[in-house]
Amino acid sequence: MYRHFSRNRLWAIAAGPGFFIGLFIPVTLHSSASHTSRIPAADFAVHQNDLFQQAARYGELTEEGYRRCEQYVRDWLKFADPITKLIPRNLEEDRDLWNAQDCAADNYPFMVLTSFFTNRERYEGLMKEMLRNEQKLTSRVGNLPDDFSVSGKKFVHDEVKMGRIVFGASEYAKDGLMPLTEWLGESPWSERMIGMMDDLSRYIEVADDPSYSVTVKTEVNGELLQVLSRVYWMTGNPKYLEWAIKIGDHFLLSDAHPLKSANVLRLRDHGCEMISGLCELYATLHFRDPEKKKAYREPLYSLLDHVLEHGRNADGFFYNAYNPQTTEVLDGGISDSWGYNLNGYYTVYLVDGTERYRDPLLHLFAHLHNYRGFDWESGSADGYADAIESALNLYNRLPDPRVAEWIDSEIRIMWSMQDASPRDKAGKWAGSGIIEGWHGDGNFARTTIMYNLWKSQGTYTDHFVPGLKLGAEMRGDSLLVSLQAPDQDWTGRLYFDKARHRDQMKMPLDWPRINQFPEWFSVTAGKMYRIWDENGKHLSDLPGYKLLEGVPVKLKASEKKGVIVKEL
Repeated sequence: MYRHFSRNRLWAIAAGPGFFIGLFIPVTLHSSASHTSRIPAADFAVHQNDLFQQAARYGELTEEGYRRCEQYVRDWLKFADPITKLIPRNLEEDRDLWNAQDCAADNYPFMVLTSFFTNRERYEGLMKEMLRNEQKLTSRVGNLPDDFSVSGKKFVHDEVKMGRIVFGASEYAKDGLMPLTEWLGESPWSERMIGMMDDLSRYIEVADDPSYSVTVKTEVNGELLQVLSRVYWMTGNPKYLEWAIKIGDHFLLSDAHPLKSANVLRLRDHGCEMISGLCELYATLHFRDPEKKKAYREPLYSLLDHVLEHGRNADGFFYNAYNPQTTEVLDGGISDSWGYNLNGYYTVYLVDGTERYRDPLLHLFAHLHNYRGFDWESGSADGYADAIESALNLYNRLPDPRVAEWIDSEIRIMWSMQDASPRDKAGKWAGSGIIEGWHGDGNFARTTIMYNLWKSQGTYTDHFVPGLKLGAEMRGDSLLVSLQAPDQDWTGRLYFDKARHRDQMKMPLDWPRINQFPEWFSVTAGKMYRIWDENGKHLSDLPGYKLLEGVPVKLKASEKKGVIVKEL
């Protein structure tokens, strides 16, 4: 039932002191007489003639992607405050405003992640300095931040309003700090997230204040459900699950159920979080409290079924909003966050095997070609980012060549928006890395990094420079990695992914999650891997922990090398 690329398979590369010259130096091989020294000739011919070339083509794409992300960070940082290092909300309006729900949630985290892949010195230096300054200057109620004047070095509002603070903190935690935590594991950013959640718990259980709009109630509670479910697994602390259950009880076991109480069910951004959040809690209860899960099943299924029946168009795409009481479509625009909703459906399918919650993915995939070049959000790159992420995350679970082709075509459209910013009428950003000059620019980098990790199957380096090309492709249970130096000698380390949902988040199942970075091929520390060079010669057998430590690589200018790896 559960198909995932990383299961029982790995693409990797040999590691260890003295292994590389150019790319490789012979090492003592840990092999036995039963081990073959070469890939079968007929099988390897297919690799040589096709897959290495494909991996090299993917390397062209990852080079462009990381180069674009680096340009975005470099040029946005020109607008950072020279003293606090904080970035403004937008570059046209709100040039003096830092806030949690926009600057911190959507832009800054993906400057951090870009720097992790493209500039480790900036990652360890400026990015961490920005976090320390943000925490020191903007925290207003314990660890909870509030709107801050960058030039005035003071809070924007004299009065503390918890609704504003709760909204900003929930956005910052789910949209910004959680993606960083899922990739990095324990870090200063995960500490910031947990500190905010602990302080939020003193002021809120369920975001149901009468002063909150329906959108805020839906979004905040959905975000809390997602963060609490994952933080529970990561920390093992039952208080986070207990809090999530209080929210789940409110929306599934009371008159606050959306089909009873809501006149608007928003299925796009700022609304789709609820379906995913309830489904993540449901999956967590599958493993931790089957009786509570059983109580949630009927009310959750009724919500999911109602949305499928009344909230989609004929192609299977979700409307922006409809009225669950009358079934009237209130906003017939197509949600760019369609995959965020389908994450929840597929999660329920994974734990219950309910095929009618997998079928909507297959139906949508069959019609995705009708949405090439679709105007997701009035020409904004942010709409493309969410739609492409939607496809990537679900393609990771249900690979379909039609979806892959769609992703490849749409990423080019999103990238082109960096070259000709639609909001830049005066041309002042021409030639820069600025995309549209607002906090949504960070989502351009978020989705580009997701795309790059797909094209490299989770491999990455610690020293990106323009011209460095890293791509990977698979055949059966073997990985082919192609790495080409820029037009100068290059030295760095090549890294491989791990099962982050298991090793870092401690989750029992890799269900699809909003803004996660999908796992493609992941190394297990205690397993062994066999490595061949690009000519099929057996180089070495190495344990996974060597690969996780990063492989030292030296390449001459423009030199291209390839390896094939298979788990033993």
